[in-house]
Amino acid sequence: MGFRKKNKSPPVLSHEFVVQNHADMVSCVAMVVLLGLMFEVTAKFSIMFITVQYNVTQTTEDKSESLNIYHYGPKDIATVFFYLLIAIILHALIQEYILDKINRRLHLSKTKHSKFNESGQLAAFYLFSFTWGCSILSAEEFVTNPMFLWEGYPHNHMAFQVKFFYICQMAYWFHALPELYFQKVRKEDIPRQLYYICLYIFHITGAYVLNLHRLGLVLLTPHYLVELLFHASRLFYFSNENKQKGFTLWALLFVFARLLTLTLSVLTFGFGLSRSDNQGFSLADGNFNVLTVRMTCLSAICLTQAWMMWKFINFQLKKWREQTLLHTSKRKAVGPRTRPTKKDSSRGGSVNGVMKPEDKTSPRARKPKTS
Repeated sequence: MGFRKKNKSPPVLSHEFVVQNHADMVSCVAMVVLLGLMFEVTAKFSIMFITVQYNVTQTTEDKSESLNIYHYGPKDIATVFFYLLIAIILHALIQEYILDKINRRLHLSKTKHSKFNESGQLAAFYLFSFTWGCSILSAEEFVTNPMFLWEGYPHNHMAFQVKFFYICQMAYWFHALPELYFQKVRKEDIPRQLYYICLYIFHITGAYVLNLHRLGLVLLTPHYLVELLFHASRLFYFSNENKQKGFTLWALLFVFARLLTLTLSVLTFGFGLSRSDNQGFSLADGNFNVLTVRMTCLSAICLTQAWMMWKFINFQLKKWREQTLLHTSKRKAVGPRTRPTKKDSSRGGSVNGVMKPEDKTSPRARKPKTS
């Protein structure tokens, strides 16, 4: 783990050396890119990694002010790579200075320790992305005019905040792939994490390349809120197993988010884009409004939502079985109350072998011994 001091340093470039010092090594690469800004020969290459590319300046209709808008291109790969390095460094900082300190206090098992680290990292990312997404949507007119999802397609140009949002999103989810190695994720957890990492990369990159960034932003923001609530609830559950109310609220919002995603997707692909006047396929214009692309996108979204609902139902059933077994084991531990025997019941209200005063009988008196 990066930034962690060890008593015994492993051999250079060994497996343990890379795992323990990966953040330091990545920091050196990022510093080399930043130092390239100091020299005129390398500055143009460093700028390609650091700043958002493909800037276009447009003036308003009354020519009173100019607007800086952006489109995408192959140079974005370099920008995504640089912010991937930044994501790895931030991941190591959060792990070292926040999550590891909390783990030492909680004394969790290995399984819970791995899930706690996963939820801690994702909760921080979802909180940041949800807040950023809300700030971008607040400047748009989606609340008053949902038709902006498909009006004017293809949406070739983006505001700076929108493009930088997508760059950071792709960088984060691409960085999650090497983190499976750096964090020594257990083999049984790797397939599960690979599934949702690849789904995020596929959908976010698809929305970016197909000029569907408006729809992608609208669908990602509520989804991140639901995921934030789930991982925050899991963090509270690991600290105290009695805190499970957050899972109930998460379950309700999860179903609502799935319905919202399906509704907006059907409206966009089945109603809005299908009736648009600008239909056709053109890579130069960034227009992908043809039936094949629309049906492929809609099918991918529907299949993903169905898979998520299937996982959700299985999770709820597993949780219900665990609670049922827990209640059953508690009842068996208490055991049934023993009924008094016939011999005990015939003795009436005796206490310690002596009859109570209200029973009108008394123990048999002993005869005095004769000397």
